[in-house]
Amino acid sequence: MIGEINVVQKRKPLFSNIKYCTRCCMPETEEDIVYDEVGICQSCQSSEQKMHINWVERERKLQKILNEAKEKAGNNYDCIIPISGGKDSTFQLHVLTKIYGMKPLAVTFNHNWYSETGWYNLQNSLEKFNLDHIMYTPNRSLVNKLAKQSLEKIGDTCWHCHAGVGSFPLHIAAKFNIPLLIWGESIAEASGRASYYNPVHKFDREYFTKVSAKIKPDKMESEELSAKDLHLFEVPTEEECEKAGVFGIHLGDFIFWDDERQTEFVKEHYGWRETQMEGTYKRYKSAECIMAGMHDFTCYLKRGFGRATFQACVDVRNGLLTREEGFELIEKHDPERPEALDYFLKITGMSEDDFHEIMSIHRLQKLRDIDMPIKEKLHKNQEKIMPYPEQIIEKLNPTK
Repeated sequence: MIGEINVVQKRKPLFSNIKYCTRCCMPETEEDIVYDEVGICQSCQSSEQKMHINWVERERKLQKILNEAKEKAGNNYDCIIPISGGKDSTFQLHVLTKIYGMKPLAVTFNHNWYSETGWYNLQNSLEKFNLDHIMYTPNRSLVNKLAKQSLEKIGDTCWHCHAGVGSFPLHIAAKFNIPLLIWGESIAEASGRASYYNPVHKFDREYFTKVSAKIKPDKMESEELSAKDLHLFEVPTEEECEKAGVFGIHLGDFIFWDDERQTEFVKEHYGWRETQMEGTYKRYKSAECIMAGMHDFTCYLKRGFGRATFQACVDVRNGLLTREEGFELIEKHDPERPEALDYFLKITGMSEDDFHEIMSIHRLQKLRDIDMPIKEKLHKNQEKIMPYPEQIIEKLNPTK
């Protein structure tokens, strides 16, 4: 007699009416996603391409770019490295200063939402790599106003960060005549808007505006926000960029990029710290920001996926998870209401009902008629959801 067979129920995606990549967990609601004839997304295709690329040859191309930048720089800085203090920018600093001997100017757009861990990582990087550093920090009142306006305009709390990280390094490049900007991971896997075999060759000064910020600063103007308030969020003109010869590259297009190994490397060699992140199961991506959970939660409410989906997809591609295990983690984390929502409501004066009403307007049509599950968070966040500068002031201000 045949014994009883235990049938294991395969974990399914959160939403049955949405198409998902047949290899990973990425849904069709991801912006600009492209599937091949068997339903595999371009990010998965790029992940496969990465295994067949001659990285020695690509590294030679990188060496040529860097050597030319050094030669043209003279007594000026060799390049600009936009840094946040995150794992990627810390690894970039290691590669460019320790391996290639570059003299960079580190440039930071400070979203003014730094976590304690993030502030430590940024300052630690500046010390460990002996960096000259320029930072732009928009004032607290401006950030709070922009956060409210951002939700209403683009269904995301983070317009000021999306716009600032794209514009401010370009302003510095143009004003200081430092043509080369160097970012980290390739967009081939990070966004799927290109592939390793078909990379984006032409530098686009408005890339961050088009992909992340969505709207230009003039669309953010209001009775409370003037063009003067938003000046540095506007990218330099085409003429300014051309005069300085500004262009940018991603290290991940030239060297093999591995988040997990690189994170372990910067932790071991440079004392980089990870921390608990809201809405996901990993502890390193966007560790510098207390509001990362809000960015990911709004993405979930608009598009049906959040940070856990992105990270599960990478782990599935790398063979660290099965697709079913990925969907299980996604179901656990993506719908979780972040503590950062409380901070957002406080700084904007919105009610939670106001927040959800606005997000329902931004929800994709394909998700309009389905129930979006939201789970209460059952544990207190490891770090205080308050910008670290405010924590210091609260702690040390003698008048309080």
